[in-house]
Amino acid sequence: MNDPLSKKKYNLWLMFFFVAIFGMVGSFVLATSKIDYTWRWYQVPTYFIHHETVEITSEVEGTVDRIETKGKTTTVYIKSDDGSEVAYDTSKGKIQVDEGDFIFPGDILATYKEWRPGLLLLGLLMTLKVSLYAIAIGVVIGIVGGVARISANPALSWFSYTYVELIRGTPLLVQIFIWYYIGSTLVNQILTRYNLFEISAIWYGVIALAVFTGAYVTEIVRSGIQSINRGQSEAGRSLGMTHFQTLRHIILPQALRRILPPLAGQFISLIKDSSLLGIIAIRELTKATREAVTTSFASFELFFTCAFLYLLLTFTLSLFVQYLERRMATQ
Repeated sequence: MNDPLSKKKYNLWLMFFFVAIFGMVGSFVLATSKIDYTWRWYQVPTYFIHHETVEITSEVEGTVDRIETKGKTTTVYIKSDDGSEVAYDTSKGKIQVDEGDFIFPGDILATYKEWRPGLLLLGLLMTLKVSLYAIAIGVVIGIVGGVARISANPALSWFSYTYVELIRGTPLLVQIFIWYYIGSTLVNQILTRYNLFEISAIWYGVIALAVFTGAYVTEIVRSGIQSINRGQSEAGRSLGMTHFQTLRHIILPQALRRILPPLAGQFISLIKDSSLLGIIAIRELTKATREAVTTSFASFELFFTCAFLYLLLTFTLSLFVQYLERRMATQ
């Protein structure tokens, strides 16, 4: 930027960028002002964390026999019709009954306030959890598949090739349906037959994302390995290394530096693709946002917030990958 004319052009285009951004934002604000919509931004924080009223209810029918307070502990004793007595600890709450009151099952004995995570926070945590699991499994699948893809063993090579083409040639949505409706039915029925635990829906969602991502990571790893000069492998062999040792200590470390950018792009896509898991009753961020919209009718605010949270996740991952690139470049 030493040329004054180039600097002037740079500043001119930079100004054009900001004017265009502000113009689009202003146009959107103007358009929303022309429709019958009431902004409710004040509702958004309650979907991250809120002060909820928790009720302590009776499980039996009877009469409040006595209310005793010992130190900081307050206990309500209910004597049922058969003469038995049930005690309820109401220390945290404000008592709503008196001695002698007749109580039915479900009646409120005391209430107290407690901070609870909201729908958006729970959805964000679920999206993060599912994405991290799927990324970890997908990387393992991709490394194994990438090595098998270039293997001299035709069985390994063709298995990897078939897997990649099969997964990349079918939509992720269809694969999620197959894993959830078909895979879960078969696996859980077998587990139930042998009196074992059932696998929850979240793990079928994770597997679907991991298998889908693994196919793309396989091709990324394969291209990264093949981009390394063949002389590197020959040098490793000349030092007495086995094929596996050469791959582990020489080829893969160099390939990793080259495949980090495309891997980052794939992982960012995975985070966004996790929004499809809402169709199999996993309350990730998008499904949680839809549920919040149905109760608040603040559709604009909540969907903008949802988009910002996805951007926050993907941008953070992008910065982390850039940090890894810089660190590996200095080693």
